Amino acid sequence: MRTETSIILQTATRMLVPLLLLFSIFLLLRGHNEPGGGFIAGLVASCAFGLHLFAFDARSTRILLKVESQHLMGVGLCLALLSGMVGVVLKGQPFLTSQWGQFYLPGIGELSISTPLFFDIGVYLVVIGVVSTILLSLDKSED
Repeated sequence: MRTETSIILQTATRMLVPLLLLFSIFLLLRGHNEPGGGFIAGLVASCAFGLHLFAFDARSTRILLKVESQHLMGVGLCLALLSGMVGVVLKGQPFLTSQWGQFYLPGIGELSISTPLFFDIGVYLVVIGVVSTILLSLDKSED
């Protein structure tokens, strides 16, 4: 049985979750040149979902996640693996060799995309999936 949570915690959570998720995206994207990256960004995003779980309940947190946390782990692992295979398949280079590509986006201009970014996104999704699965499982075991 779930005890009633504080209205102050619920109100603060409604404001903090979007900020924490935005900060996690910032950490994810700056991780190539400065401290940050997929792991720490995933932990920050997981903290946002954990805070939401503590303030509300598991059902509403699952709705906030929008996908099953196990699916996040699978997609993240596949993305990290595929980003490492690009150099092997296209250029015969060792696994996880960085590859860079230039793309033109109308209205934005020239955009450089690299395989380490996709690897970091994969790690980000795996960390969110693992931590969310653990937190949601712990909440389920209290019933």
